[in-house]
Amino acid sequence: MIHINEVIVVEGKYDKEQLKKITDAPIICTYGFQLYRSPKIINSLRTLSKKRGIIVLTDSDRAGFRIRNYIKQCLGESANIKQAYIPAVKGKEKRKERAGADGLLGVEGIDEKTLEEILKKSAAATEIPLLSPVTKAEFYADGFTGRENSAELRRLLCREFSLPPGISANALLDMINKVFGAEEYRAAAAKIQAQIK
Repeated sequence: MIHINEVIVVEGKYDKEQLKKITDAPIICTYGFQLYRSPKIINSLRTLSKKRGIIVLTDSDRAGFRIRNYIKQCLGESANIKQAYIPAVKGKEKRKERAGADGLLGVEGIDEKTLEEILKKSAAATEIPLLSPVTKAEFYADGFTGRENSAELRRLLCREFSLPPGISANALLDMINKVFGAEEYRAAAAKIQAQIK
């Protein structure tokens, strides 16, 4: 059981049950898109982000990204929000008859060990001193933005870091700087460059 100070935000009750197996952190459900109709949930998240900070851990599908963006938009740039991403793994949850629209496992379907690693990295993200962050200029120079094949290169980079391929370029760079650091980034970038040559 890992201890995390922040409040973890998930989409549904099955996600919450999966997380309760590995952490004693408080967990709040958005109940999917009910979040859009519930000022109470947003107000709670705003208060909790100020008091303890929040970690948003939604599925790696389109709905999960919409929920993440909505929370970020409502709480504002100054809110204490950390993003945790599950890898894009094809499959379906045991309790469901068929896979979701994107065909990916959600939080409830990811194994406990992987979830534990994801949460540990996200919770510690602000405590990791980086010797040198990756700049937007370096990210561009390495071809991960502004080029014809940048989306494909970012997809490969996401795979190296076990992040969902749908993550935006800015969110990817932010995650690299907060969780992985410049050294791991440069090693992954070099590996990708070697693959595509």
